[in-house]
Amino acid sequence: MSLVDLKKVLKEKEVVIGTDKAIKNIKRGKCEKVFLSSNCPEEVKGDIEHYSKLNKTEIVQLKQPNDELGMICKKPFSISVLCY
Repeated sequence: MSLVDLKKVLKEKEVVIGTDKAIKNIKRGKCEKVFLSSNCPEEVKGDIEHYSKLNKTEIVQLKQPNDELGMICKKPFSISVLCY
């Protein structure tokens, strides 16, 4: 997924930011897609992959690291996981 596509998603969709909130929404089946930063911790990645398989949620591995993803989302902190 390109940076332009990600920015389009941020404008058009209601995005959930954060590992805990994303995992809760994936478990409940409320997410269509999950975006992971390039340096997302392996244990987080494993949990998200597990729950995504159960609920057939698409995972998108981004090329951007978490600090850059935070800047793209216009937040003053790093973001490893976001979903909609």
